[in-house]
Amino acid sequence: MLKGIPYRSGSDLTPYMHEKCRLDVYLPQNRKEGFGTVIYLHAGGLKAGNRNVPRQIRGKDYAVVSASYRLHPKVRSPAYIEDAAAAVAWVFENIESYGGDPDRIVLVGFSAGGYLASLITLDKSWLRPYDIDPDSLLGLASISGQSITHFTVRKEMGIAATKPLINEFAPLYHVRGDAPPILLTTGDRELELFGRYEETSYYNRMLKSVGHKQVSQHEFKGATHSDVERESYPVLREFIAKCLSDKIEERVPVIYVK
Repeated sequence: MLKGIPYRSGSDLTPYMHEKCRLDVYLPQNRKEGFGTVIYLHAGGLKAGNRNVPRQIRGKDYAVVSASYRLHPKVRSPAYIEDAAAAVAWVFENIESYGGDPDRIVLVGFSAGGYLASLITLDKSWLRPYDIDPDSLLGLASISGQSITHFTVRKEMGIAATKPLINEFAPLYHVRGDAPPILLTTGDRELELFGRYEETSYYNRMLKSVGHKQVSQHEFKGATHSDVERESYPVLREFIAKCLSDKIEERVPVIYVK
């Protein structure tokens, strides 16, 4: 594992950026030239957490890159979104030097990380400064990520967590039919946070309404928000394997709701 690699550079970086804008690279056990890569963005409500890679998704045949990002209240939106985009751009620009293929990347995020992953995939403006098209991703997995405007962003705007908002900081605002394949998971609709199941179902429905044909949704009965990442590992591993498959016909995820 390669730890603490900075993904931002320049003379204008603050001490906090030097601290948080870093990533770890877990290289595959079977390190063959042209391996795929999973980028993993952590949870924490945009207010807490740090880069980590669950052992359940560390691959024998693919790398995993885990990035940390700046957090509220030390920064406000869109700083953490910009950091997530910069981390993804670093992988596109640098993974080849480690033996990876920049055309074989899957983006995964849990909770706040799922929100960030969805937003920078669906709204192309975040990666445009790096001349990267998010459609180059082979897949997006949002594990119980918000699809409306994140509650921390709303807090910064003086809006209560119980008052939903869909604006330019909401993945739902940017749904499009030509986005990469998408996996959505939540815990039990009665146990999840702030209507997370319902907003995810609407996200799923709107993606399909605009013509997206490669989206799957899973609800894990009996699972709280804290449980859903663990419950999602089997379908997440299947999704990653399909996206990174060398056979094009196997890359299309199965479309189903559970």
